[in-house]
Amino acid sequence: MAAETPTASATVTPTPTPSAVYKPADASGPAQNVPVPVLPEVAKTETKEGLEAFTRYWFELLNYAYQTGDVAGLKTVTSPDCEYCSKLTTSLTTNYQGDRWLAGGRITTPAASTTFERSTDGDFQVILQVVQAPISYYEPGGKEFRTASNGSNTGNVLLSNFIDGAWRVNDLHPIR
Repeated sequence: MAAETPTASATVTPTPTPSAVYKPADASGPAQNVPVPVLPEVAKTETKEGLEAFTRYWFELLNYAYQTGDVAGLKTVTSPDCEYCSKLTTSLTTNYQGDRWLAGGRITTPAASTTFERSTDGDFQVILQVVQAPISYYEPGGKEFRTASNGSNTGNVLLSNFIDGAWRVNDLHPIR
């Protein structure tokens, strides 16, 4: 009996599935395929670097909420006692009702610093510059349902503490 000669089989190379491409919101519709922020490992540590990374992450969650109307992630890392934060999430929720959406509003934090000293109430303070792009407010059909807001560039104080192995925002105040 003759030995069988192996035959080369065609190797099928899988066609990569195209990943969904991010599309910012505009008058034609809401943002699409907005990447969900991921908490960096260092932000899980009770260190100066951890607090700074968490602060950047918190503002990434806020940007995500501005683009999607989804405030759930932001709420999980924010104290319900933060009045300013509650006003932000309530406003975002309201502005996304009835298939409405926002365009713009991107927030950057070009400067942030902390002495990493705990106050008497247990919070750590981060002083930061918050720059926000103008925001347009749209309803189905692309009509603006309110006047666009101007951009802003403000100083802020973020108060946070580290409880049960995680950072949490307790308050946010614009510096006046």
